[in-house]
Amino acid sequence: MYGSRFVGTIETAHGPLDLSGRTLVMGVLNVTPDSFSDGGRFATKDEAVAQAERMLAEGADVLDIGGESTRPGARDVPAEEQMRRILPVIERVRARHPRAILSIDTRSAAVAEAALEAGADIINDVSALRHDPAMAPLLVRRGVPVVLMHMKGTPATMLQEAHYQDVVTEVRDYFRRRVADLASAGLARSRMLLDPGIGFAKNTFHNLEVLRRIGEFHELGLPLTVGPSRKRFIGQVLGLENPDDRLYGTLAAVAVCAQAGVQIVRVHDVRPARQVAEVVWAIGHPAKHE
Repeated sequence: MYGSRFVGTIETAHGPLDLSGRTLVMGVLNVTPDSFSDGGRFATKDEAVAQAERMLAEGADVLDIGGESTRPGARDVPAEEQMRRILPVIERVRARHPRAILSIDTRSAAVAEAALEAGADIINDVSALRHDPAMAPLLVRRGVPVVLMHMKGTPATMLQEAHYQDVVTEVRDYFRRRVADLASAGLARSRMLLDPGIGFAKNTFHNLEVLRRIGEFHELGLPLTVGPSRKRFIGQVLGLENPDDRLYGTLAAVAVCAQAGVQIVRVHDVRPARQVAEVVWAIGHPAKHE
C-alpha cells in the first residue's frame, strides 16, 4: 500500500518521532490575530497554552505553534512581534509538558533560533528555507528537523502563482532540487520532512490532484507532512464559506493521506483526525488486533 514510503524515526531534542506506524497528528496552534481559520482565538498566552494542552490531551503527537499568518494575501510579521507572541507559549508548554514535541511555524531565522532556545524541537518553514538566507546555516548548525514546504511566491503573492502543467510532477521536481541544494549546504537528509503545500500557490484542482496522487511523493524517500485542515478547497468543493464548517471534508482528506502512508497530517481538530488515522492504520494492519 505504501510503496517506497519512508520508515524510521526523526530524532528531536525531546524524544523521537516514530514514523513507521500510523499517520501522526500535528496540532495547529496559531498565536495570531489574523490566521484564516482560528486567528484571534488563541492570541493571549493563557488562551494559547490552554489550547495546546487540549490538543495534547486529545492525542496530538506534535504541536505546531506559529506567530505569523501565511494565509493568502498575508503580509510579513516582524521577527520581534512573532517572538513576542510565541516565546511565552513555548516556554509555558515546555515547562508543563517536558516530553511534548513542539514545532515552530516560521520563515525567520531569528524567530527559529529563539524558539529553539525556548524549547522547540522542529522548524516548519513554508518557504523551504528560501525566505531568510540565515535559516539554512542555522539549521545546519543546530541539527534540528525541518519541514520544507512547497510554495511559489510568498503568502502575499501566491494566489497569482497557481500555474502548472502537472502540479504533482512540478512539486516533486522542486523538492528534488531543493533537497539536493540543502544537502550540499550541509543539511542532513535525515532531518528533512517534505510538505507539498496544500493551498499554497495552488487552486482547488491542484490541491485535489496533489491529494489524489500524494503517494507519488514517497518516491523522494523522505517523510511527508500534509496540511489540508479547513482549507479553502474543501469549502469550494462543499460550498462552505466558514472554515469551521469544514471538519468532515478535512477528515476525508486525512483519511486519503493516512491510506497513502503520509507520515504526518497537520490539523486544527486533533481528536477526530487521530481517530481517523488510527482506524485507517488498523484496517491496513488487522493482524495487530487479533
